[in-house]
Amino acid sequence: MKDYKISIRSFGEHAVLVEWPNEVDEAILEDIIQFKSYLKKNRLDQEEWEMVPAYNSLTLIDKNRIIDYQGFKKELKTWYKDRETVKKRDVFLWRLPVCYDSDFAIDIEDVAKKLGITVENVIALHTSSIFTVYGIGFLPGFMYLGGLPKELEVPRRSEPRQKVDKGSVGLAGKQTGIYPQESPGGWNIIGNCSVPIFDAEREEPCFVNVGDKIQFYPISRAEYDLHKIQGEVGIYQFEKVKLDA
Repeated sequence: MKDYKISIRSFGEHAVLVEWPNEVDEAILEDIIQFKSYLKKNRLDQEEWEMVPAYNSLTLIDKNRIIDYQGFKKELKTWYKDRETVKKRDVFLWRLPVCYDSDFAIDIEDVAKKLGITVENVIALHTSSIFTVYGIGFLPGFMYLGGLPKELEVPRRSEPRQKVDKGSVGLAGKQTGIYPQESPGGWNIIGNCSVPIFDAEREEPCFVNVGDKIQFYPISRAEYDLHKIQGEVGIYQFEKVKLDA
């Protein structure tokens, strides 16, 4: 198990931020997830602590008490050095449907023009890629997906929209993602995911975990409408494949 150079800093009275090298690297993400699992299993009470992994960081939040930062920092360094490999959790590839119809893909023609490719190429590249969930945040259930082909890298919009529809699938820089609810946003919208990504009424409001994989597949407008109905009545079945750890 490789040791990375980590830095630890206070993130307010109740939180500490542990940072790994500032790189988008699946090996780093896996080390973060492993350290989180080790802390959860051996060191920190799950009911007292919230742990939030992301691209190259792990935020540790004490829900009840002010953290003794200096003492906790020393403990974390020791725990990271002495950590053991924890049995890996199940990792899934989730296949999510996207309708790239022009009614939803309001920026796709502009994106294609900027990239010097056709709209069909944009869709083909987006659906042939397998993305890694590097973080969940900004909005509840908003997945930051890495692994975007260089051919699809496009800057954020110069003028963010005040309203982006729920389910909108966007591109920004080296990332793609889905807006789980209506929100302001500046990503380039190329389609809409027909199934609910976040539902506060579910036992697990967001079914995806950091470290999981996502692949999109194209659907027609009729399939989109059917999925929306299935999602509303709670009978839509998400497609997932368990991956070898």
